[in-house]
Amino acid sequence: MTASSLPLYHKKVLVPRGKGQAKPFSDLVKKNGGIPIEIPLIAFRPVQLNDKLKEMITKLHTYDWIIFTSNVTVDTFLSMVNSQTLPKVAVIGARTKQVLEERGIPVAFTPSEYVAEGFVSEFLPLIQPGMKVLIPKGNLARDYIALALTEHGAIVTESVIYETYAPEESKKELAEMLSNEELDILTFTSPSTVDHFIEIVQEYNLSDKLKSCLVACIGPVSTKRAKALGLTVHVSPTEYTVKDMIKAIIENLNQVTR
Repeated sequence: MTASSLPLYHKKVLVPRGKGQAKPFSDLVKKNGGIPIEIPLIAFRPVQLNDKLKEMITKLHTYDWIIFTSNVTVDTFLSMVNSQTLPKVAVIGARTKQVLEERGIPVAFTPSEYVAEGFVSEFLPLIQPGMKVLIPKGNLARDYIALALTEHGAIVTESVIYETYAPEESKKELAEMLSNEELDILTFTSPSTVDHFIEIVQEYNLSDKLKSCLVACIGPVSTKRAKALGLTVHVSPTEYTVKDMIKAIIENLNQVTR
């Protein structure tokens, strides 16, 4: 197959992840002939280790379950604690499971649907009243899982271990590319990436520059957020992974060109 026959040939694709997370995403774009444009719309920094966090760490062995909702949560949490003391582990996504298993940490539960709602419906039968569940999270994460488990009788501790922010250096780069209409495909991997993107678009008055872009979102939460902020979402895969999003983008492009 020649380069020009690849499905994303010469398409410039916005990759909104930070340098530490962008490579697998960018590699998929390149594999399909596209040009990945890495502009981090989201970055993370650990919170300061305060007394509340220290207490949680010392009592880690008392929990029945710990729930990880992203690989960022895994990386941040394991930088603070000894992985040998973890309770049973539940995760939402396939990538999160992979990150844990690469570190030699077994995962006891993974749902068939990689969203909070699907996780809760499948995980609740494993929870008995009085069980202690720890949920490390970012400062912008939803509390849907915690509320559902608490209602079921679990004793849930949510612990904010990192903060999410928009990298300042990304603003000018993104604004310049949008202004010059250099991006063909916009991808969003979380509601936060949508929020930060729209902030930049509004700050530089670039709404008119989005009309020719194909917009793709991972998962219903990101899709809902994008639509609420005025974006037309063309692609939202049924499986909530980057691989499936790229596949859905290609299917969309094929339909358009038929």
